Amino acid sequence: MATVVLAGGGTAGHVEPALAVARQWKVSHPDDHLIFLGTTSGLENTLVPAAHFELHLIPRVRVSRKPAPSWLKIPIDLIAAIRESKKVLKSADVLIGFGGYVSAPAYIAAWLSHTPSVIHEANAKPGWANRLGAVFSQHLAVAHPVESGKFEAALLAGLPLRSDVAKAFDQSQSDWAGARQAAKVRLGFPADRPLIFVMGGSQGSVAINKVIEASVEIFNQQGVSLLHSVGKLNALPQASGGYHPVAYVEAMADAYLAADVIIGRSGAVTCSEFRALGRYALFVPLPIGNGEQFVNAASLVAEKRAEVMIQKDFTPDFLKAHITGLLSKSAAAPIQGNGADMQSAEKIVALAEFAMKS
Repeated sequence: MATVVLAGGGTAGHVEPALAVARQWKVSHPDDHLIFLGTTSGLENTLVPAAHFELHLIPRVRVSRKPAPSWLKIPIDLIAAIRESKKVLKSADVLIGFGGYVSAPAYIAAWLSHTPSVIHEANAKPGWANRLGAVFSQHLAVAHPVESGKFEAALLAGLPLRSDVAKAFDQSQSDWAGARQAAKVRLGFPADRPLIFVMGGSQGSVAINKVIEASVEIFNQQGVSLLHSVGKLNALPQASGGYHPVAYVEAMADAYLAADVIIGRSGAVTCSEFRALGRYALFVPLPIGNGEQFVNAASLVAEKRAEVMIQKDFTPDFLKAHITGLLSKSAAAPIQGNGADMQSAEKIVALAEFAMKS
């Protein structure tokens, strides 16, 4: 029986792919012991226990995007996180990392413990934690081709899909039009009325929320239903007409299927899940970071299934002028989803099996 440690915490973009790989590992190796590393502040605290996997908490190493006094504390926090990670990794057979704050100390601890590590990078531009991890590992996988650095030669594995998204893709194969109509009805929306689904990532987006809330009357006047996931930490607006705000959408697969247009950020997981189930998207990439969200959406734009705009241009006036056009582009887009990522978890499991034998 092998012990497999998975490191990917913070946002859903790191946690969900890790969970998908964990589930696939259990299919192939039902008797193996799987342990997730996480911090007290990440979504892994709810998602991992809910999926019935063990979670071991380590100190969070806080790294602000700009120089700050908190940087002075980084070495102390990093040493503590490495020490706690080693407690788990010293007896592990392999580490599979997915980036985020929890992964950096795990990669170092794995190297110090002589435990092989596998790194999966979800974004088209690798983040700092995975770039650090690549120094210590030869077993790299990517969701998108990377054109520079060590990840350029990585295994192109795609991005592991959540089980509900993968299941919805399989069930929709025989009748995509019917599946989309049925999903709209399950969500409580009229089947004959256009539906736009708005989300700002797993934690919501204040900037996108403000524009949508100011545009409710525009959508109602044009006869468009609107499902708006505002994020659990944001105030819930008042429902009005066809406008239905919610803190969080549990039935995400249905939302992707039902929506004629999706408006949101272009994180790696969002783009992958949209590719599998969505019809047409307007992406408003996060304006901070290393520009990875613009690159994440590039292939969908090339396929004419999405368009991208910068946040400052995303306004109620833009929506008023372009809602009809967005719905027309959706009608012209392929009705079927794209299963390019359906085997991604299996590919990462195979890479980790190879790393264990190397």
